[in-house]
Amino acid sequence: MTTVTSEEVRDGLGELINRVHYLHERLKVTRRGVPVAALVPLEDLEFLEQVLDIIEDTRDLPTIRERLQRFEETGEGISWKQIKADSGL
Repeated sequence: MTTVTSEEVRDGLGELINRVHYLHERLKVTRRGVPVAALVPLEDLEFLEQVLDIIEDTRDLPTIRERLQRFEETGEGISWKQIKADSGL
């Protein structure tokens, strides 16, 4: 991945967007030497979002199965208030 400074982004955003879009280049943006952002092709972002959704779903799957099993056995449901509390919302 190519690294560019925030100053380079400020001075040449149009060119960098073209590199990302047409050349499918991924750019890491630094500020004072510290990575702070990235410019990636939209297709990469969409793929990453799909992967994150799958990972999140996989992580939640055991809880979903356990709660469905409990509901089938006891008819006991969980209130929306409890779901939000359990999720930290």
